[in-house]
Amino acid sequence: MNIRLEETADWTAVYTIYAAAFGQSAEADLVQRIHKDGDLILSLAAYDGSAGPVGHIVFSRLILNAAPGVKGAVLAPLAVVPSHQKHGIGSALVAEGLERLKQAGTDLVVVLGDPNFYGRFGFSPKLAKKLRTPYDGPYVQSLALSERGNEAHGPVSYARAFAELK
Repeated sequence: MNIRLEETADWTAVYTIYAAAFGQSAEADLVQRIHKDGDLILSLAAYDGSAGPVGHIVFSRLILNAAPGVKGAVLAPLAVVPSHQKHGIGSALVAEGLERLKQAGTDLVVVLGDPNFYGRFGFSPKLAKKLRTPYDGPYVQSLALSERGNEAHGPVSYARAFAELK
């Protein structure tokens, strides 16, 4: 499997991945709006040797209002073509994305998702409880990629596209 930065030529296939994985276009539209609004931090596509991508992940900006020195990101969305799920593609995308963000100096990543899946990467609701997000609850988790990430607290602002999500 090969993971690389998303390219413009990937977009039609990426849209199809999200629509197939979620059974709707809302997540694909979210990705498109994050791109359009300039809130994208990192966008990766996974290839398994087939003609197009089989998985995709997006990280967008996260503003920590009470901790402006902390550089944050939101992991969302993540999708894998249904026929390729349960083969480690999603996990590989998450691991690669987190490593790239860490190398780029990101301090904290927040995700809304299955604790059993994201917990494998070190995400935990414990640190997330110090934050106030639009999605507070047991599925909001965070991961400090640096010591500064542990200082995160208070209200956060997601990319504008999340507020428009239906």
